[in-house]
Amino acid sequence: MNKSERNRITEELLRRSGSSVTVSMEPYFPGGRLIGGKYAMNSHSVTMYTEVIRQQCLQLFGTLEVEHAYYAVVFAHELGHSVDFTLTDLCDRLDDSADEGDQKQIALQIEENAWNNAMPWIQDIDPNFVGVIMDRSLAAYRGEITSLTV
Repeated sequence: MNKSERNRITEELLRRSGSSVTVSMEPYFPGGRLIGGKYAMNSHSVTMYTEVIRQQCLQLFGTLEVEHAYYAVVFAHELGHSVDFTLTDLCDRLDDSADEGDQKQIALQIEENAWNNAMPWIQDIDPNFVGVIMDRSLAAYRGEITSLTV
């Protein structure tokens, strides 16, 4: 996927969401983790990590033929954070909590909110495809909560 295609998808999702977030592109997330996108609340900005998106797409689907849709889903999720009117409160609660279980539950809520916000903007993408990405994204959060209750 080239830069103009990413920009077209980015502009369309910004239009659909109504978000005023600033968007930048970098090849990799600093520190080597496979993070495809990151919303920064303090600067109201999203950074998309384009080479990581490619790697994640290949790992999850075995092909780059769906990279456009994959990028759109990940970007929509980051936009979902940007329009979450509860995010500041949830982050404050996360920072103030000393209970590991509460922290993990709040972190899961933050991620679920972003996905719920994103869904109307990506209705034109196969729901099964979106579901695979969403389930993979939430699996770590849900797994941490499950491990605390076992």
